[in-house]
Amino acid sequence: MVKDDIVGKTTAPTVSGSLRTQLDWSAYEGGGFGDSFGDPFGGFGMPAATASPGADNGYLRAAALCQGKGQCQRKDGAGVMCPSFRATDDPLHSTRGRAAALRELLEMESGAGEGIDFASPRVAEAMALCLGCKGCKRECPNGVDMALLRTEFLAQRAARLGVPRRDRLFAGIARQARGRALLRAIVALRNRLPLLAGWTERLFGIARDRSLPLPAARPFTPAASAAASDGREVLLLVDSFNRGFEPEVAQAALEVLQAAGYAVRVLAPAADDAEPRRSLCCGRSLLSYGLVEEARAEARRMMAALAPAIATGTPVIGLEPSCLYMLKDEYFSLGLGEAVGRLTPQVFLLEEFLASEQAAGRLKLALKPLPGPAALVHGHCHQKAQGGMEAVQAVLGLIPGFEFRLAEAGCCGMAGSFGLEAEHAALSRRIGEAALLPAVRAVAPGAPVLADGFSCRHQIRDGAGRRAEHVALLLRRALA
Repeated sequence: MVKDDIVGKTTAPTVSGSLRTQLDWSAYEGGGFGDSFGDPFGGFGMPAATASPGADNGYLRAAALCQGKGQCQRKDGAGVMCPSFRATDDPLHSTRGRAAALRELLEMESGAGEGIDFASPRVAEAMALCLGCKGCKRECPNGVDMALLRTEFLAQRAARLGVPRRDRLFAGIARQARGRALLRAIVALRNRLPLLAGWTERLFGIARDRSLPLPAARPFTPAASAAASDGREVLLLVDSFNRGFEPEVAQAALEVLQAAGYAVRVLAPAADDAEPRRSLCCGRSLLSYGLVEEARAEARRMMAALAPAIATGTPVIGLEPSCLYMLKDEYFSLGLGEAVGRLTPQVFLLEEFLASEQAAGRLKLALKPLPGPAALVHGHCHQKAQGGMEAVQAVLGLIPGFEFRLAEAGCCGMAGSFGLEAEHAALSRRIGEAALLPAVRAVAPGAPVLADGFSCRHQIRDGAGRRAEHVALLLRRALA
């Protein structure tokens, strides 16, 4: 049983006839609500929202984008959304069901000054199994962004009830730098000793039969020669996961870019940063748990560090899809100013950058054949939702004679820490077993299994016993 200890309880925003949101929903203001709204149980009788347009209606309008068309409740396996519905067959656990529950809550605002009941168990249940895959934003006909709607709900709920201790732990562990050696020793011991794993489940609600990612003995530190090239300058954004857990991925990306003739500079905190020795973090893990203000603080550090690159138009290259795409998506909702819009066109995943350079005739990357059985490629949900898989295929196609196929699978089921949570571990496996894990087991021995997502690699290792790797590592092996 999860011990739901609460830490860091905050003062609730003022709620009296109107809602002060923690994210910026102004992009949704002024639009129509539609004529009807499909509830999650098949009826279409819920009336359209009647609240008058205003600065506090953006959140309700965003929820009201769902018109009950039911694309999220498909069972044909196509697309990304909605992984939890596919696994449970429960309409409440679909984008449509969550939107209905949330909209009902927002429309029932109390007239007695008590405000909206963000402690609602029903809405909490609806939101609990949202994996934040972002599939709905791309695949829903109306572009409902349920991951962002859930973030606001969690933020409002945390303001009233506080933040569970496990959420606080998972939200901050990727950024943790101090005490790395001790943390690594504790995680290694916990992964080996069932009694200790059982203790962490009782204390924190971390599934005892799940391994925890092991921090690297030494985090990524760029070599002094990182910018030793006369070519076009690029900026490498090393996220918290690849910096602290798999630094070999960041090193491989740096070497591939240098081999292609680019002058690589690793993004570092701004000169006037209040904590210049602390690594940058996009804030993704914080935002996933509704810790909006903390995520916004990290995002401001990131934007300050990126300011010179924005001014010069220098390409910014990232490795972890969930982190990189946050700069192109959620940063708009954090209210960081117009600089986010200027940054977006110059932010790329590694494969996106290489593919764009190849298409422009500028890429000079000599690659050798990699013989062996065909590789399996699994795309991170955010890669699929943002249309990034075409670039992955284009770059792999540059390796002479390299054979690969895409895994016909949606979400892997890990979704950050979702698969590590005791109450969700079984569902996480069920989602993985729907398509991905059987496909991995069917791959020939010695064939590469490729996955850019840190969580995806974790799920594949835990569920199929195979080591998946980032495309950057494969490209480094293919360097001529």
